[in-house]
Amino acid sequence: MKVGIVANGPATLLPDLSLYDQIDVWIGADRGAFVLLEKGLDVDYAVGDFDSMDNAEKKAVKENAGIFKIYPSEKDETDLELAILEAMELRPDTVLLFGATGGRMDHTLVNIQILARFAENGIAAKLIDRTNTIELALPGSHTLTNDPEYPYISFIPMTPTVTGLTLQHFYYPLENETISFGSTLCVSNKLIANSGTFSIDEGIVLVIKSRD
Repeated sequence: MKVGIVANGPATLLPDLSLYDQIDVWIGADRGAFVLLEKGLDVDYAVGDFDSMDNAEKKAVKENAGIFKIYPSEKDETDLELAILEAMELRPDTVLLFGATGGRMDHTLVNIQILARFAENGIAAKLIDRTNTIELALPGSHTLTNDPEYPYISFIPMTPTVTGLTLQHFYYPLENETISFGSTLCVSNKLIANSGTFSIDEGIVLVIKSRD
């Protein structure tokens, strides 16, 4: 099962959601639910405090959502985290998160860190906006496919050090390299084939595909 979550990030950073027709379940977090309605997509779940919508918008979401859950404004979780908890209950194979970057930097950073929760549960997860896709990789060997929409690929350490980083079929290959916080060695690489592999021995990396 593939779940799509739309959060309340800047609408200008959203990709064309209609291109993601492989999504089985759509979840709207706060105003993300209204965005799904605007785009003509199903709102299977709507969760949050909905304090970013006026009464008419909230009414439209409530009437059109398959499941509508409203929470108080003062709560421990962000609206996006509530949506993620709903997604986890569905036991999906993949979760794609939209509207989770841009705007407030504190929200963007914690949303990137939330990717670790998916990885720990064996769920493939990715943050997607108009210019970037962001996913997290644990130790092991991984395959990346060439995506002309996001041609640049960067590997950013999420732990103080990442050891044994090896890149194959990249313009700038690496063999058993160690990178640390603040290293720019693995920024803005490219694949030179339809697919390539990377592997790490220890640590966690963010894999960011981007475009100008």
